[in-house]
Amino acid sequence: MSHPIVRFAPSPTGRIHIGNARTALLNYLFARRHHGEFILRFDDTDIERSKEEFAASIEVDLAWLGIKPTLILRQSQRFALYHDAAEKLRAAHRLYPCYETAEELDRKRKRLQARGLPPIYDRAALSLTDADRARLEAEGRRPHWRFKLEPGTAHWDDLIRGESRIDCASLSDPILIREDGSYLYTLPSVVDDIDCRITHVIRGEDHVTNTAVQIQLFEALSGPGHAPSFGHHNLLSSATGEGLSKRTGALSIGSLHDQGIESLAVAAAAVLTGSSVALHPIRDLEEMIATLDLSSLSRSQARFDPAELAALSARTLHQLDFEAVRDRLAAHDITGYKAKAFWEAVRGNLTVFLDCIEWWRVVEGEIPPVTEDSEFLALASQRLPEEPWDEKAWSFWTSRLKDETGRKGKALFHPLRLALTGRETGPELAALLPLIGKLKATARLSGHVA
Repeated sequence: MSHPIVRFAPSPTGRIHIGNARTALLNYLFARRHHGEFILRFDDTDIERSKEEFAASIEVDLAWLGIKPTLILRQSQRFALYHDAAEKLRAAHRLYPCYETAEELDRKRKRLQARGLPPIYDRAALSLTDADRARLEAEGRRPHWRFKLEPGTAHWDDLIRGESRIDCASLSDPILIREDGSYLYTLPSVVDDIDCRITHVIRGEDHVTNTAVQIQLFEALSGPGHAPSFGHHNLLSSATGEGLSKRTGALSIGSLHDQGIESLAVAAAAVLTGSSVALHPIRDLEEMIATLDLSSLSRSQARFDPAELAALSARTLHQLDFEAVRDRLAAHDITGYKAKAFWEAVRGNLTVFLDCIEWWRVVEGEIPPVTEDSEFLALASQRLPEEPWDEKAWSFWTSRLKDETGRKGKALFHPLRLALTGRETGPELAALLPLIGKLKATARLSGHVA
């Protein structure tokens, strides 16, 4: 495959959620796999609802997921291109003015539905004379503009769904320009795809019907055979089957980040949910780039369970090596010669990354004494082996205590864990004890803050 160019085109009217991340990641991974380009295009022609803070948050969220755009564009800066395209369509008699109000169109639809007919626009506006249009405009009406579809069937070989076709006679001529002169999604999208030489459009299956319209629009503006390849993936829904929305903030990338969910877990869940590949932790995006197969995506609904994501996030943490988290640890002042051994000791017990801060306090900071059986702890303190300690020190120490006291199991280990860490459970003490060191261990066994 030669140099693909793909795009992710969110409208900056809210925070992107994991369903949007699915589309972004599928495009990005596809581009990376085939040494192509990934364009981030903000579809911000809706000036009133588009907000700069949402655009900024989308860039931040994509960066957190590991997505690095080749180019960033804003449709609000490209209106001249859309005006030129509209004029070209008017000259070719493919864009025509319509004067019906929303209420009139609604009545037409309802009459057709009552007769058991599909609610397709009747093209009444094509019968208007110049005098009719002048009269309507004199009444204060302003036209919206529809794209005249050619008869026939649109065919494409969908990258995910395979051979696809839609009879254009089953579709209404789509409105491209509103009464106020603003553009709906379709025309700017196609114009930008042509201008940016987009080769593959990978998006949600809710756009399948749009594809028939857009193929005709591509051909009207740039000639036959110039439409990109299309792929329509199944949509992520909530665990109960409901759709996801940017406006509600449900499962937004920002909220998942704030909950401490690992970005690699979000990426894995976004891409693998609803595919033939079992959901599993990944070490980096390169792992998915190497194995991405769009044909593995199912056509059935892909239900996303936040509880599964939380579990996947924890499993992702448990397998990350020190180099992958070195900078994140350093940001919390977890540095020095102990840092690597510390990470390897505690990672298997973390639910979220920030849990490691508390364990660092156990190793390097002070904790209040938790004394269970002071007589036994006094003896344990006296039997601590001499340093230097490695992971064998714990076994040597507890074996000595077992032989001397006859204790075993919980009676042996529980008082020691409480005294040394202040917690009922946690990482293996064989790994923690050398990090805590003899000075702190002695003080804690003696019931002192250390």
